[in-house]
Amino acid sequence: MRLARIGFALLALLAAGILPTGRAEAMSAHDFTFRAIEGGDLPLGGFRGKAVLVVNTASQCGFTPQYAGLQELWRRYRERGLVVLGVPSNDFGGQEPGSAAEIKEFCEVNFDVDFPLTEKQRVIGADAHPFYRWIASELGEGQLPRWNFHKYLVAPDGSLAGTFPTRVRPDAPELIRAIEEILPAVR
Repeated sequence: MRLARIGFALLALLAAGILPTGRAEAMSAHDFTFRAIEGGDLPLGGFRGKAVLVVNTASQCGFTPQYAGLQELWRRYRERGLVVLGVPSNDFGGQEPGSAAEIKEFCEVNFDVDFPLTEKQRVIGADAHPFYRWIASELGEGQLPRWNFHKYLVAPDGSLAGTFPTRVRPDAPELIRAIEEILPAVR
């Protein structure tokens, strides 16, 4: 009876896209793909060997000025192997209502953003992007975003290296320290 329940639970996780198919090893962030805001696939596996800061963003939020700090992190650390990845989401307060083109233009015009952005995604709930459902399976539901500009730091091997809530600004010492600890050594 217990084995049957475990089997049903595994089937449910596979159907939900939380477990990988055809693999014995554990998942990592590198197993997920977003759609780029310009179109086309944006596989996190393409960032293997780099640190990735994944941030759910919104254009009409009190925390929207964090775009400037994220752009500064990108400028400061990209040569050392940091990728900042913005994931626009309309999940909190309807604060990202725009189209992909409108979001991209807003970010470029107002914050000179040139780090990668994804298409608008759900980050909470049953329809959340599989990356965020994986976060829930790895860290628990309590570690999912509770508002815009929640940050996940992914290590170069694809493991989760940290989670930073909305109020942790991009220039916060604890975030900078975590990034510097996992960046590949400068040659």
